[in-house]
Amino acid sequence: MNREQAKEILEKYNNGSADARERAMLDNWFLQESRKSEGLDDDGKFILLKGEIWEKTLLKTGLDPSPRSRRYRLWPRIAASVALIGLASAVFFYFNSDKLPVTKAQYVADVAPGGTKATLTLANGDKISLTDASNGSVAKQAGVKITKMADGRIVYSVVASGDETVANGEVMKNTITTPNGGKYEVILPDGTKVTLNAASSLTFPTAFIGTERQVKLAGEAYFEVAENKEMPFTVNSGVQTVEVLGTHFNINAYPDERTLKTTLVEGSVKVMAGSMSTVIVPGQQTALDSADPANISRQYVDIDKETAWKNDVFAFDKADVRSVMRQISRWYDVEVVYVGQFPDEDFFGEISRKSNLSKVAKILELNNIKLEINGRIVKVSYIQPSRK
Repeated sequence: MNREQAKEILEKYNNGSADARERAMLDNWFLQESRKSEGLDDDGKFILLKGEIWEKTLLKTGLDPSPRSRRYRLWPRIAASVALIGLASAVFFYFNSDKLPVTKAQYVADVAPGGTKATLTLANGDKISLTDASNGSVAKQAGVKITKMADGRIVYSVVASGDETVANGEVMKNTITTPNGGKYEVILPDGTKVTLNAASSLTFPTAFIGTERQVKLAGEAYFEVAENKEMPFTVNSGVQTVEVLGTHFNINAYPDERTLKTTLVEGSVKVMAGSMSTVIVPGQQTALDSADPANISRQYVDIDKETAWKNDVFAFDKADVRSVMRQISRWYDVEVVYVGQFPDEDFFGEISRKSNLSKVAKILELNNIKLEINGRIVKVSYIQPSRK
């Protein structure tokens, strides 16, 4: 891809019309160019544009820099492409959240990132803190052994016949719950691996018997379903049901998010809501309005961004301030208070979820969003950019 083609795709990226393939092409082109350019970091993870500088860059490309069209990039790899296309006079800032200095005086108290935390609720109501549990056998139920592995995940093993997992005519069910600031991985009795994001819960039978494997999700989880053509795997998340045979996919179904999103990584899934249903292919995502589930839309998306949380990265794509802060609130277990008005602006980019909240705050401050951290209370306000 030459620079003129890159510029054309960049313009589509900025107006929101670039598809996943075009965005991947631009990313790959940028990384190749960055290695040819003197003084640029080899990984390409080095650029942050503030609002005013980004406006000047847009003016030089002929794009509209008005507040309505402005898009701030928290980790803007695409913005680097603008410079490489020929805007050498633009000013850029090297940025790495792990290296950004933060003084204690800036915040009353800092907040550490989330980690491996969860609670397991057994069929009899007993609760086990998986955060504190030692490695090895965690619990035993009729016909099922629950083991905590050295890497922190828990594994269900069926050690008896299916009949022994039944109580009062029903298969016993367990629930694994992650708190705000928690993330956990569980291997279900059929070998399916599920990774739960913060503030999520998964209810599942201690053994899969019968004609289907059915689980219930609240929140967000990434599924790697063990293949079994004779027993479909279904995930119920409120008004939506997803059915698969064996595949990898992500479901975002938080109660405080109006849109339910299902993203397919490999295989095939059917997404159903009421009388509506649709089948998607890898790279596609369905979106369903939980308040009006009469229509299921689908589109191609950037899979890496949609599943970035699994790799401890916040990835924002056309996210407004409140959407950004909802993710931060869940991961850092903080209460967010909004102060004043916020303009209608979108954020694009990535931030490490391994950083303390103060470092995330510094990134947002460079993009005109100020966080005041006082224990578990975070006040959010907008910094009016200066006009020179």
